[in-house]
Amino acid sequence: MPARFFPRPAAPPSAVFVGPARYRGDMATRLANLVAAAEEPARLARFWSDLLGWRLTAESPAEATVQPSPDDGCDLTLVFTATSRPKTGKNRLHLDLSSTSGENQRETVSRAVSLGARPIDIGQRNVPWIVLADPEDNEFCVLEPREEYADSGAIAAIVVDAQDPARLARFWSPLAAWPITADEPAITTLRNPAGRGPTLEFLRGHTPKHGKNRLPLDLRGDHPDETGRFQAAGARLTGPARPHALQLEFTDPEDNEFRLLSPG
Repeated sequence: MPARFFPRPAAPPSAVFVGPARYRGDMATRLANLVAAAEEPARLARFWSDLLGWRLTAESPAEATVQPSPDDGCDLTLVFTATSRPKTGKNRLHLDLSSTSGENQRETVSRAVSLGARPIDIGQRNVPWIVLADPEDNEFCVLEPREEYADSGAIAAIVVDAQDPARLARFWSPLAAWPITADEPAITTLRNPAGRGPTLEFLRGHTPKHGKNRLPLDLRGDHPDETGRFQAAGARLTGPARPHALQLEFTDPEDNEFRLLSPG
């Protein structure tokens, strides 16, 4: 696996970039969930709940949910849904976990391993972050302390592989109502306007997408108002456009699946 999977070094202050003019912070649509397909949803949810210190709020053979603790700053729920499809290849989306010190980084790695994670070698060589796989082989990183993630909470970043990071970031920024805060040749970053919780980072990669993503994102918003806007921005509706459906399914300009959930 190429080294581009890994997070970039910390960006200098000069890299900060103001998001596109079409971003509007008052949009009702928001990022709602990070979904993970799992062969054992409850087991994987318990792993991430224990690792992050978040609350396991629902648990069944078909689905389990993990909510951020009130003081974490993250607005996204982790949703684990049942699948019989085994994982093959590297995920196009992975999590970077934050740390406050070298000791804290080592403690997080040790706790993850004790809960069922394992170190993996994917050609990272001599880097300051630690690469692990969770009990269902989903890759994630435990970062060394970085100033830009000081207010992120347990998850520093949600990282998405992208053929064209800037283009994909400019698609997601107005949909999620998160402005672009850094724009570099290999990575473009979105940040919750509240200034807390994880960033959403689009990292350049050249591996073509194969099959359905194991970790997609959910948005929540009004279907009639947002469907046309999503399509105008470059999304493709992949299911029937039923006005009163609880969810609509789309793909973004690089064929990553996502759902628009009803406001309820």
